[in-house]
Amino acid sequence: MANVTRDAKAALICGSVAYDTILVFPDRFKTHILPDKLHMLNVAFMVPEMRREFGGCAANIAYGLKLLGDEALAMATAGQDFEPYRAHMIAQGIPVDCIKVVDGAFTAQAFITTDLDDNQITAFHPGAMQYAHMNTVDDAAAAVPRIALGIVAPDGRQAMIEHAAQFKAAGIPFIFDPGQGLPMFGAEELAVFIDQATWVAVNDYEWGLLQQKTGMTAADIVAQVEALIVTRGPAGSTIHTRTGTLTVPVLQPKAVVDPTGCGDAYRAGLIHGLLRGLDWQTTGRIASLMGSIKIESRGPQNYEFTWAEFDRRYKDHFGQGLT
Repeated sequence: MANVTRDAKAALICGSVAYDTILVFPDRFKTHILPDKLHMLNVAFMVPEMRREFGGCAANIAYGLKLLGDEALAMATAGQDFEPYRAHMIAQGIPVDCIKVVDGAFTAQAFITTDLDDNQITAFHPGAMQYAHMNTVDDAAAAVPRIALGIVAPDGRQAMIEHAAQFKAAGIPFIFDPGQGLPMFGAEELAVFIDQATWVAVNDYEWGLLQQKTGMTAADIVAQVEALIVTRGPAGSTIHTRTGTLTVPVLQPKAVVDPTGCGDAYRAGLIHGLLRGLDWQTTGRIASLMGSIKIESRGPQNYEFTWAEFDRRYKDHFGQGLT
């Protein structure tokens, strides 16, 4: 991968850094959850396999962009237990300049239980993430004038609202990626986000919830933004634009090991394509390949590749390389 030059475009990734405790349930949730008893759910899953990973949307996306040769600044708040994570980011060559440490708080913690169908149940303690509005897009842009685009990924509620408004005011195009934070917002707030954003990215479930909350169709959204990207897991993804809809197939991974962080890897691919001015077909394929490569490794930041390896896999799937 070519080195990032000082005049290269950079991406500002607003979101979380978190410690992920990942638990593997060697069965299927659906065999233990009775649909007619959801109103009184009381289940326990025996999880003999457990590990701790570095996670959080901002750091995960920045990690993927680093592998693709792009400059990405993760803007987040962390807690008093951040030091091991800081050392990890520095070792990976990911800047920590926009990570603010909040005394008296823990770094956000996610406890993720995955079953044999790759379904996930997550408990999330926001910790220092609740203070993410202490960071501002203006401060980051002043420190790194080459920021060309951004993303508002799951973060503290107030931070997501303020960062979207700050991107808009600064004239910096950005992706609105509400993720697991979508339930925090009502219809009017979501409509404001969409009006401010340049692109919207959601998974299939989030897309259903977004439609339910706002009453908007894909056509309604792409009348306001340049593209609506909907990821559909093993069914691939769909990119809606004003000129048409593009279906991007999923790329068969060598092995399905761990889905944690696949969405963030996909978004790193999206941002890479946007930074480089690539067309939507190429951008979608890069994003899809990123998700495929990630799922072959445990944890959201343990996959690796060289540009030559990435280009070769892209060419193997699509018959034409990127370079």
